[in-house]
Amino acid sequence: MRARIADLPPISVPETLSVAPGIVDLWWWLYEPVEDAELWAAWEKLMSPEERQRHGNFRFSRDRRLFVATRALVRTTLSRYVPVPPADWRFVLGPTGKPRIGSPIVAPAIHFNLANTPGLVVCAVSVAHAALGVDAEQVDPNADLFSVAERYFSPLEAGELRALPPCERPHRFAAYWTLKESYIKARGLGLDLPLDKFYFLIGDDLVRIVFDSSTMSGDPERWRFALLDLPSGHKIAVGVDTGGASLCLRATQVLHAL
Repeated sequence: MRARIADLPPISVPETLSVAPGIVDLWWWLYEPVEDAELWAAWEKLMSPEERQRHGNFRFSRDRRLFVATRALVRTTLSRYVPVPPADWRFVLGPTGKPRIGSPIVAPAIHFNLANTPGLVVCAVSVAHAALGVDAEQVDPNADLFSVAERYFSPLEAGELRALPPCERPHRFAAYWTLKESYIKARGLGLDLPLDKFYFLIGDDLVRIVFDSSTMSGDPERWRFALLDLPSGHKIAVGVDTGGASLCLRATQVLHAL
């Protein structure tokens, strides 16, 4: 799926909680315009003691603000699905650092994944599918595209990138990068999964993953991906193992996380 985020249907929490296959919710927040100091103080109070300690370790205010926005978004988002106060959520990390809910235990289980980049935080939620990943990046027209592409992309992707007109390359680079990140985050394998051993075919309306059969097992037909454009110049990619079910992606912009 390729789309502008504004063209996606809005989130319906009751439908998501029905556990219908394919449903993924995307909550996104352009947090930088918020200048209200009282709001930021309220969001900081939602964090756990461990999160507050991590927050205090950031040297720069922009990094502290991004951290607070990310923690506030995930906590208030999860509380839209079950009646748990945002401050009561506790999170644990999987073996490769993928966060999941530690407590309270809720039914049905809620699966989520987070992405952040300066100016934007995103929380993807699914009840039907546990293997869920999301990534977000700002399209950078000045990025050193080819040094990264030659190192991390498949030969086909790197070749496609070089064949594009220069004005289109930053967008395709961001598309490949976010799609790859969404997949490895969904798998929960981190960089143990080489980025050049799978690649993406991007068409006008369809995004498909292809595995290097000599090094990767699994069925690529189980996976569904979405590549989204934001008016802010960001790209978001969502990857989910739906078992082959069609992806039903909904999105809602968060104006402030309370």
